Amino acid sequence: MTEKHSHFMQLAIEEAKKAAAMGEVPIGAVIVRNGEVIATGYNRREIDKNPLAHAEIMAIENASQVLGGWRLLGCTLYVTLEPCPMCAGAIVQSRIPQLVYGAKDPKAGCVGSLMNLLNDPRFNHQTEVIQGIHQDECSQLLKDFFKRLRKP
Repeated sequence: MTEKHSHFMQLAIEEAKKAAAMGEVPIGAVIVRNGEVIATGYNRREIDKNPLAHAEIMAIENASQVLGGWRLLGCTLYVTLEPCPMCAGAIVQSRIPQLVYGAKDPKAGCVGSLMNLLNDPRFNHQTEVIQGIHQDECSQLLKDFFKRLRKP
C-alpha cells in the first residue's frame, strides 16, 4: 500500500465516522485531484431521506461543483466500501479514472464482488481499481455500527 493511498483512505474513514456519529451507515468518500482533496462525502440517506445520498454520490456532486463540470477527469475516488451498482454507475458516468476502496461488499458490491461495472468493455469508460486499502479498519467500522444497532 502506498503512503498516498493510505493517507487519503484515512480521510475517507474520517468521513465514514461522521456518518456513524449521525446514525448513518459509516461509509465515507474523498475525491482527490493533483494530490489535493477537492471533495468529500459520507452516507446521508437517513438524514436526507434520500436513497441516492450515498457517500460516493455526495462526493461526486461536490467535486462536480468544485470543478464546474460533470467530467471528473484526473480524479481518484477513495471510498471505504466497495461501490454498489448505483455508485459504480455514477463513477462510470462521471469518467473517474481511478477508484480506491477499502472493504469488499459481498451483498451489493459491483466492483468485483457481484459483478464489475467499472471494467465492462461495453461501456465507453473504464476505471482502474485498487482494493483493500485499510480493508480491516473499513470493515470493522461497519461491523461495530451494525453490532450497536442490534444491541438490545
